Amino acid sequence: MKLADLAAAGRTPELPLQLELADAAGPAQLTVQRWLRVLPGQRYVGQALWRGRPVLAKLLVGSKAARHFQRELQGARLLAEQQLTTPLLLADGLREGEGGWLLFEYLDGAESLWDAWHAVEGEPLLSDAQQTVLGEALAAIANMHSKGLWQSDLHLDNLMRHNGQLYIIDGGGVEAQEPGKPLSRDKVLSNLGVFFAQLPVELTPFVEELSVHYLLANGEHALPLEALLKETEKVRKWRLRDYLRKIGRDCSLFAAKVSAFGLQVVVREEEQALQSLLNNLDVFTEQGQVYKAGASATVSRVQLQGRDLIIKRYNIKGVLHWLKRFWRPSRAWHSWVEGHRLELLGIATPRQLAVVERRWFWLRSRAYLITDYCYGQDIIDRFQPYADNDGGELPPEAELVALDHLFAALLRERISHGDFKGRNLFWDERLARWSLIDLDAMQHHQSASGFARAYARDRARFLRNWPADSALYQLLDQRLPLAPVAGEPV
Repeated sequence: MKLADLAAAGRTPELPLQLELADAAGPAQLTVQRWLRVLPGQRYVGQALWRGRPVLAKLLVGSKAARHFQRELQGARLLAEQQLTTPLLLADGLREGEGGWLLFEYLDGAESLWDAWHAVEGEPLLSDAQQTVLGEALAAIANMHSKGLWQSDLHLDNLMRHNGQLYIIDGGGVEAQEPGKPLSRDKVLSNLGVFFAQLPVELTPFVEELSVHYLLANGEHALPLEALLKETEKVRKWRLRDYLRKIGRDCSLFAAKVSAFGLQVVVREEEQALQSLLNNLDVFTEQGQVYKAGASATVSRVQLQGRDLIIKRYNIKGVLHWLKRFWRPSRAWHSWVEGHRLELLGIATPRQLAVVERRWFWLRSRAYLITDYCYGQDIIDRFQPYADNDGGELPPEAELVALDHLFAALLRERISHGDFKGRNLFWDERLARWSLIDLDAMQHHQSASGFARAYARDRARFLRNWPADSALYQLLDQRLPLAPVAGEPV
């Protein structure tokens, strides 16, 4: 295959793929064995063989190939020139009208700090293991900043552990102010805001403590806490807006098909595994373990290749019901959006896998939401042993604290659930957190007064799960925060 042919090869070019490239030693064949990241028609990153050695190949095609090639090449050279630990660039080239390539040494067995973080994120906040991961990242960022560089697309996946060293990868996002001279304070604060915005918001109180790891490696500037938190919050809001714009379009995260006769959006990495279910949604729904068979919704637990999933089908009861529903987003779509909002905000909910709307010339009809199954007990069953006693035995403190954290997060983000009955709140043993389900009526509020009213209703509905004269009710009533007073910050 020629390099230019990749521009029309789609998202999954057939492997192994062989390309004839060249370097200073002359032409040679590149054999791509595995795709690592694909942006169709623009960028293909894969593990490959080149002159008998494993390499990481970045292949750039399309109308913007030359510009992207120069950016990648400049970033890789900046990192190397400033003696920062980064994979060695072995070969590069650009062919007019075809595209460009950069071949780096392949870090076999390397682990990204993102994977390292996932392994410890369930531990108590700022545990030793978490401090180790974040401390490594902040030290690497500080080293870049001390050399006048920063990574505009800063995230933990661009920092790789390999043989006891931390490598900075992805030169395409590397920019320079004055190479060799420390970055200005404004740039430092802006770039650190990008980093901290990706961490769980519960870590915000520890930002000052974590910043010590940065200052130990680069003490050129003081880091005023208020300014750093302001930058972090600004980026966090931008990331949420940007992410929610992606959940309905075809991109690296989601596979989307939208037309006048239907909508289907699937988490891309799940698309192949879910295909048989998506092709037979009604059959799976009706043959599964039906939890609810209402006129407006059917909820069914199904098994797919040994994996438990939930299908929630939103039915149309009749012509009058259709007239109320066809012109607005379906409840499945609303739940899809709010589920992804919760995920990015770090509020536990079963993972949203796919959403489907049946349409006729854009007029909506039946819709479906597919999520992971939520294991564990709901809070009614979980707290049943403590509901009827006289207060002598209380629920585990860890579960009460997790409940405190959930309500605090809903307050902080101005989110109301809309149907806060106990059957919609499950204990997740793995995460040691409460997980919200049934997001049909969930709402993110712009108005403080509107949120205060909705939160008060949520809190009251939640407490009604137990008799008002019970010790459990009184304990929870004392612990759970009241609705904010109008005019006061949430």
